[in-house]
Amino acid sequence: MRWAEELVVGHRLPADYAGTAQECAGPLAERIRRLRTATGRPIIVGISGAQGSGKTTFARFLSKWLGRRMQLSAVCIPLDDVYLTKARRRRLSRRAHPLLATRGVPGTHDVPLARRVLDALTHPGAARKVAVPVFDKATDDRAPEQDWRRVDAPADVVLFEGWCLGARPQAPESLSDPVNELEASEDGNGAWRTGVNDRLRTDYAELFARLDLLIMLRVPSFERVLEWRSLQEDKLRERFRDGPRGDAKPPGMSDAELARFVQHYERLTRHMLKTMPDYADAVIDIDEKHRMTGLSWRTRSQ
Repeated sequence: MRWAEELVVGHRLPADYAGTAQECAGPLAERIRRLRTATGRPIIVGISGAQGSGKTTFARFLSKWLGRRMQLSAVCIPLDDVYLTKARRRRLSRRAHPLLATRGVPGTHDVPLARRVLDALTHPGAARKVAVPVFDKATDDRAPEQDWRRVDAPADVVLFEGWCLGARPQAPESLSDPVNELEASEDGNGAWRTGVNDRLRTDYAELFARLDLLIMLRVPSFERVLEWRSLQEDKLRERFRDGPRGDAKPPGMSDAELARFVQHYERLTRHMLKTMPDYADAVIDIDEKHRMTGLSWRTRSQ
């Protein structure tokens, strides 16, 4: 599989990545093919996993597998790419809560934009190009529209991936106590986490209801998230060093900045690790060495 070798090299993955990934991708692709045939329409597959779990890379691998082995056109859409612009998050932070200036939690995405993109990619009709937004993490802002991706539509399969994809709200009584220093010092009255939870109950729930299949990449613990998320920052800096730099400031966060950043994700990540395996259609376990170790199937609760 030449394409698999290119993916491994291009993303600086372990040499055995393709071998372990295909053990999960094969059965999932077959399930997706059957679902596409049974429905007779484009389908949306959610791929959910904590920061650093490898969901974006696996989505690309699965996309290639669907194309090469199943002859299905598949497109990857990261939830990250529909973050609100920096300017809109700043306005939101002044109006609602200062912590909403930081991208990540429900409430910091442009949900109507996500719906429009999914609709455009799955609407039947003549072949066409769809503009798909791009978020630049190096600048912490959405790219100008002229720099968005142009994707062929309609697609047979949309692989919609994101760290909180498919998350369900917590019980209100679970919100009372802070889970970390960030919540204790900057969300003492719980307004931020309550607002996030409310969004999971409303427009995010409607967005996630569009998923025909939900796949979870289950990390061993939240403690691994900071370690693995730091690897992403390392890769971002490596790409910067390898490219034309000029006088630009190196991208990425310091260790202290990253530690604070990840605390925004902690509450919901822990909640998802506890609850999502009971309702996701498929769960891929990730071990302590960041390897996929197995695929198990669940029946999604109603």
